Amino acid sequence: MSTLRNKVQLIGNVGNTPEIVTLESGKKIAKFSIATNESYKDSKGEKQQDTQWHNIVAWGKLAGIVENYVGKGKEVAVAGKLTSIKSEM
Repeated sequence: MSTLRNKVQLIGNVGNTPEIVTLESGKKIAKFSIATNESYKDSKGEKQQDTQWHNIVAWGKLAGIVENYVGKGKEVAVAGKLTSIKSEM
């Protein structure tokens, strides 16, 4: 059961051209966002759409794949884990 912890799968559309960063070590990082959409009917029976934005970071070999094949507007499927950004106050 422990292998199922902190696992997420999303299918959505890329919102911007991925930002590719090459580190001094030569390792690449790809950063981009995707939008997931959910349609539902409200209490009045009217169709509503809710869009959620998700920030994605891909490392190493996967970042190279993103660099070569992922562009703004493309539909992509991603799987990974959720992480939170820690801010200092």
